[in-house]
Parts: sequence; structure tokens; C-alpha cells
Amino acid sequence: MPELPEVEVVRRGLAEHVLDRTITEVRVDHPRAVRRHAAGGEDFAARLKGRTITAVSRRGKYLWLEIGEDEAVIAHLGMSGQMLVADAERPVEKHLRIRFSFADAGPELRFVDQRTFGGLSIHPLVDGVPEPVAHIGRDPMDPLFDLDAAVAGMRRRRTELKRALLDQTIVSGIGNIYADEALWRARLHGLRPTEKLTRRQGVAVLEAASEVMVEALAQGGTSFDALYVNVNGASGYFDRSLNVYGQGDRACRRCGTPIVREPFMNRSSYSCPRCQPRPRPRASRVF
Repeated sequence: MPELPEVEVVRRGLAEHVLDRTITEVRVDHPRAVRRHAAGGEDFAARLKGRTITAVSRRGKYLWLEIGEDEAVIAHLGMSGQMLVADAERPVEKHLRIRFSFADAGPELRFVDQRTFGGLSIHPLVDGVPEPVAHIGRDPMDPLFDLDAAVAGMRRRRTELKRALLDQTIVSGIGNIYADEALWRARLHGLRPTEKLTRRQGVAVLEAASEVMVEALAQGGTSFDALYVNVNGASGYFDRSLNVYGQGDRACRRCGTPIVREPFMNRSSYSCPRCQPRPRPRASRVF
């Protein structure tokens, strides 16, 4: 799934092309694309007609279009969702699911989703955040992000460090790719118990996560295939700068040791066994 840099790339593109534009028509071409909107596709389209997009916002990996002060359209990108801006005359994409037209007769907004895991839905805003996003923690790029509180939150958990980094209620936006990259930069192994994490280590790994995501954002994010693109359909190229993720058996750029790939939550983790030594296993108690 796209992580913070990829979603921020999309957010910026949408802000440039759809902000302050009034919706005249919404066409829903696939019911799964609005399955999170309980009232269905007809209601989704009817409620958006005549509404103006007043803001394009994000928290972590969550993206939404504000339509006034009380409601927003959350965009769940899932595994393959794309928010594209296109001239109305351009042929429709094979996997087009939802299509927005605007009063100014300018470019359309199209939601394309090959695997139909994503979708759009309308939700009320609570303190400026859509209701389903209210429990999500702030991300490191948020001006109101509290580094000390995030570190304390991780240290309170009795879990492994990488799992804590992926816990969106502690700090949002970090996914599998940038967790591995941040851990490598901080020279920490993802299996380190969080209750043994020092404050200094916690600060180091979260600052590393912020640094790597800023760098990824500058390069349009990380695209391993044609599914992750900006609003103009262009892919990011930060995959060329990854130090550890996806680099299994290649030499660590820091010490030359082959990178190790290990299974992790039905995915993979990558680390350098020399730069990121595994923590010692907890000693079993003998009675």
C-alpha cells in the first residue's frame, strides 16, 4: 500500500487541480468503489453534486477532499487506487471506477482501481478530521507532531519496534518500506523490544523515518510498478535510493554485509545483520 510520501504526492497534485472547483456530476461505474459509503452509489453521487472542494487534506496515509466545513470524501487508495486528473476527451482508463466533472468544464477527476480494494466514501468532519480517521496519530511531517509523546507511546507498548512503527495510532504514515529504511538508518533491528528502547533510540528512529520520507517525497515517492502514480500518471523514483528494503542479498551500502530478508506479518523485513544486530532473545525463566 502507498505510504505517507506517495499519498502526499497525490494530495499536492489534487490541491493544484481540484481545489475550489464545484462538482457538477459524479458517475460511479463500479459498486465496490463506494462500498464504504453505506447509502450506495446513487446517494454518493447525489450528495456531491453542486458541492465545492474546499480543501485537500491528509493525515499519515489517509487522504480526503473537504466539501465544506462539515463533510469530506475519504479516498482509500488500497493496493492499486489512483486519483488521476484528465481532460474529458481523453479515453477512459480500463479500470475507471468513479468520474467527477466540474462546473468550469476543466479536467475531470478520475478514481482508477485495478484491484478494487480501494474506494471513496463521504463522512462527517470531527474537529477538522473525518470520523474514521479521528483515532489515527499525527505523522512526522505534521507541524503539530509531538516527537516526545510518540517516543513515549512506543516505549509503553510491550511489542517489537517495527510493529510499533507500523502502529498508526502512535505515529501515522510509516509503512513497511520506510520502517525498514528508518531502522537501517538508526542502526536498530525491528525485533528490538519496545520496553527496552531508550528515549535516544526512539528519537533516532523517528527522526530517521522523517528524513527518509522527506527524501522520498522529493523524488515523487516509491513506485515498484505502474500502480503507484501521481495525479498525472507519473511514477516516483525513490526505489533507486532504497538502502535496505528490497535489497536482499545485496551488499549493505554502509558496511558491505549482505542484506537479509526475513518474513514479517505476511510481508518481508530487510536488515543488515552487522549494522542492525538482532536483539538477544528473552531469557526463559526456570522454576
